[in-house]
Amino acid sequence: MDRWPRRDWKKKKKKIGKSGAEERSPSARAAMATATSLSLHGHGLGLPSPTAKTPARRLLPVTVRAMAPASPSKGEAAAVECSPSPRRQVLVAGAAVATAALVSRPAPAAFAAADGKFMPVIDRKAGYSFVYPFGWQEVSVQGQDKVYKDVIEPLESVSINMIPTTKEDIRDLGPPDQVAEALVRKVLSPPTQKTKLIEAKETDIDGRAYYTFEFTAQAPNFTRHALGTITIANGKFYTLATGANERRWDKMKDRLHTIVDSFKIETKV
Repeated sequence: MDRWPRRDWKKKKKKIGKSGAEERSPSARAAMATATSLSLHGHGLGLPSPTAKTPARRLLPVTVRAMAPASPSKGEAAAVECSPSPRRQVLVAGAAVATAALVSRPAPAAFAAADGKFMPVIDRKAGYSFVYPFGWQEVSVQGQDKVYKDVIEPLESVSINMIPTTKEDIRDLGPPDQVAEALVRKVLSPPTQKTKLIEAKETDIDGRAYYTFEFTAQAPNFTRHALGTITIANGKFYTLATGANERRWDKMKDRLHTIVDSFKIETKV
């Protein structure tokens, strides 16, 4: 059996003993704890970086708590709830503010489009938004900013137009019925058609006045039942009009009201 020489054995034993002492020393344990904490911090666990003044033995409880299961005990949950960190307080407060904003300021176009029956139109440059029924196609019409229509039922459409104005509020033009009557007769219907204003009212969205109205335009071979909404913003007079053939009014009226109700001045341009 081979054996080390006595002199070599003593050197080896002395070297092994020194290595074991280093592994058991407090300084080695502190270095290992610091390295572990830095590694966890670098992997996005959100732990604060240790400093020279912070004893390494205090980093171990923080590291263990970060790796704890997602479902804490009742005692741990109570401690966290009673003593929330500043970061937790900021996050909770931010979530509450965001939720309150969503509740207090609904977005009609977004809600209407959420069910898939409507498509949203948001024109930041022109400063407006609205929705139109899914399946309608965009067409180009001279003098109109945007037009969408049903390719099978041509009277089912929505159009929006803008013209410059020096007025700052739609109410500067007069009451809803007078403004709507003039608009229906002179702008929204050909002179050969017989028009009838059914209703006109004022609504308010985000502190801005809108006039919304309902009317019919009778031609020799058809009658169009329509809705419109107008407002003034950004030095422009905005007009949105939508409608359908009278024979399809009962089927289409809810969709047409959704279009009109979704119209909104989106941004200041």
